[in-house]
Amino acid sequence: MSRCSSLMFILLSLLVAACSDTSTGTGGAARGLSSLDYDYAAAQRDYLEATVADGRGGTYGGLAHIAQGVAPRAGSFDHGLGEMNMREDTADFNLPGLMLLLYRHADSPGLSDDLHRQVRQSVIDFKYWPDELQEVPGTTDALNMVTWTENHYILFASGAYLAGQLYPDTVFPASGNTGREQMEVFGPRILKWLELRYRSGFSEWLSNVYYNEDMPALLALIELAQDEEIVEKAKIVLDLLFADLALNTFQGSFASTHGRTYTHKMDSNRDSTRGAVHLAFGLHTRSTGNMTATMMALSQNYRVPEVLYRIANDVELPVMENRQRMGIKLEEAADWGLSLDRLEDGMHFLTMEPYPHPLFVDLFYDMLNAYEWWEYRDFTAFNDNRAIMDDPVARAATAVALERDITRNMRPEVNIYTYRTPHYMLSTAQDWRKGFGGDQSSIWQASVGSREAVAFTTHPGNEQTDGRTPNYWVGYGTLPRAVQVGNVVVTLYDVDTDAILYYPNQPLYTHAFLPRARFDESRREGQWFFARKGDAYLALWSSDPNADWVPNTDPDAHGGGDYEIIADGEKTVWICELGDAGQYGDFASFTAAVAGAPLSVDAQALDVRYTSPAQGKIVMGWDGPVLANGAEVVLQDYGRYDNPWSQSGFPGEAMSFSYGDAWLNLDFDNAAREANRFVE
Repeated sequence: MSRCSSLMFILLSLLVAACSDTSTGTGGAARGLSSLDYDYAAAQRDYLEATVADGRGGTYGGLAHIAQGVAPRAGSFDHGLGEMNMREDTADFNLPGLMLLLYRHADSPGLSDDLHRQVRQSVIDFKYWPDELQEVPGTTDALNMVTWTENHYILFASGAYLAGQLYPDTVFPASGNTGREQMEVFGPRILKWLELRYRSGFSEWLSNVYYNEDMPALLALIELAQDEEIVEKAKIVLDLLFADLALNTFQGSFASTHGRTYTHKMDSNRDSTRGAVHLAFGLHTRSTGNMTATMMALSQNYRVPEVLYRIANDVELPVMENRQRMGIKLEEAADWGLSLDRLEDGMHFLTMEPYPHPLFVDLFYDMLNAYEWWEYRDFTAFNDNRAIMDDPVARAATAVALERDITRNMRPEVNIYTYRTPHYMLSTAQDWRKGFGGDQSSIWQASVGSREAVAFTTHPGNEQTDGRTPNYWVGYGTLPRAVQVGNVVVTLYDVDTDAILYYPNQPLYTHAFLPRARFDESRREGQWFFARKGDAYLALWSSDPNADWVPNTDPDAHGGGDYEIIADGEKTVWICELGDAGQYGDFASFTAAVAGAPLSVDAQALDVRYTSPAQGKIVMGWDGPVLANGAEVVLQDYGRYDNPWSQSGFPGEAMSFSYGDAWLNLDFDNAAREANRFVE
């Protein structure tokens, strides 16, 4: 062999070694980084075939059938088109699927001429923005259709833009604009929404409900928009949604703190994002008929960066800590290019639902008038108090006096901390809006050993188990002060008993969700409640010495066993600590260590001093800093992302993710998205 050949051989050998390297770099232990044992294209095919085999109806089930060249189940589109034609709330959820149908499958043998005509007419006649024509005979939009929350904003805006692009010369009767004019109006709205989500994240943070509405809207833009800037920026924001999922899921369940959720948090099989997680990361279970999963299965232009797949599937890193900041503060509106005096910006503010916040109430009042919202279902409280709202002085004074109650829907900036091990995950919105009313947020949640063995606490808004939120399990009558230190979260409740506008008779107790049937064993020892699932352990302490599981007689409720612990008191304290066999050995050793740990709590003063076996001495009160071993715990001003695989400041500028040799670089300003590999 010549010297030249020998040198070439050595270089090739080094290259092969580098490509097959399984070192962790900054990303923790990796598994086979040179090859990905996942066939995404096959998963897409399997999903569509399963949807047809399951006979799924609805807009997205019908779309999957037609895309497969199969006639949809009779009546599949009736409900969705009925919602569109009647302008009912959540009608916009149909838009991404209908757009894909019209653009890609108009000539499919599964789409009859009559159905195509109906879909086309519904899309053209639809109302896409509050300033469009209010009254169409027989419709209900003046009372029901929400257009402004974070997910609705992008669904309506993307739908209007794509409809205009498809029918550029058609006049849309609700707006009076041609399709081209629709694009000119909605294109800037889409770009501003994307910019805010990129730089600040989502006000509906880590939502296991509404991420499933954001994603289809983005996928529709990625698949169908002809403007390259919109397409690339939609891809970038969708990458960040998948990054949020990858960093905050446990065994495929999006079991983190949530800006908005319902009883989905109690059952991972109701997690609306599980279909996306299953397709993107191969985790959890298939969810046929799901909005996002259907759009992903039919996507030709978007692939998940491999680095995010690896982060989601990491089970080697002993401890993963993720800190991230999301949302904006109204006080800093100008820093985000928004004005509290501009009607157009009001819709961007409403994505965080500030309604009568003292800084926003005047603009909100202008919106109520401009968009004729007084009769809206969600705004009856303002209409009932019209005399106050019409008086600028009374309006301002009331907004200040009742802020803690009447801004309960609001989701300003939040700092999120997630602590994940191969055995469990704990996630908390750190010290977020304590003492305010809460609506649909979920402040902390623990997952132990499996995606079904979960725990959290709330203060019920009332004793109803469904309907308007907050209620018994969804949201909070009064938000707690919750702070997480590693694998420990301390939660303080001070229930607001004032006779205030929305919820004047709040229950004087808090409760925990701890479903015994989902754990392998559980027991109470004094004020501690212990539970084990596999090699993962949970301890939960209540300041009420009489707190205990409430007997459950419903065999279908959460596995049939007792699942609720009630703690009486206007002021209550809960402490939760997680552990595993690797740290403690057997369950008995964990319970002994926790039960024997020094603990001093003055519930009335809301003063806690707990020496955690894992984290050391934690000192916390209702006000002031929280101390861990004498050092102040950082509770605010987190970065956009701060974890082993990504560190970026806030607001987000250039962002990157790396796991071993897999990487993703994002630059929103330049619409630049680069990754070395994608899930294929």
